[in-house]
Amino acid sequence: MRIISGKHKGKRLTAPKKLPVRPTTDMAKEGLFNILNNHYNFSKISVIDLFSGTGNISYEFASRGTTNITAVDSHYACLGYIKKTTHEYDFPIETIKSDVYSYLEKVNRKADIIFADPPYDFTNEQFSRIATLVFEKELLYEKGILIIEHSKYTSLEEVPFFDNSRKYGGSVFSFFKK
Repeated sequence: MRIISGKHKGKRLTAPKKLPVRPTTDMAKEGLFNILNNHYNFSKISVIDLFSGTGNISYEFASRGTTNITAVDSHYACLGYIKKTTHEYDFPIETIKSDVYSYLEKVNRKADIIFADPPYDFTNEQFSRIATLVFEKELLYEKGILIIEHSKYTSLEEVPFFDNSRKYGGSVFSFFKK
């Protein structure tokens, strides 16, 4: 994986092969950040990265100047890799080891962007629960968005607060807002 833009543009990061992850492709990540770049000043936002895996999305935000990033994952080795990379590149990423649903039920902080990259084999009910918790708990600022990455074979159009989606190869980003 590589960092697409910002202070660490072009930097290649190699995660351990044993991690149970499917990192967002460079093509998909570039498309996503082109969209976000038109709506946000990255140095002035806060981000929660759910199912953070290797930290790929968190690193991209950090490289672009975001200083308030929380990476949430339940896998110890994934968080270990994120902590190591965060220390090595001085990224402002806080890591939290937690089941994402438990985290969403307990957290009492807001963010401008909540990004979730759950396993592609999730059911629509599991995807929907993410959106439901985010909006019921009011975890987004007024103009904030929830982005859920999923397979092109899954449609989240029926999930509450769905706004639109963008497809990049086999990946889709669905956007949710009030």
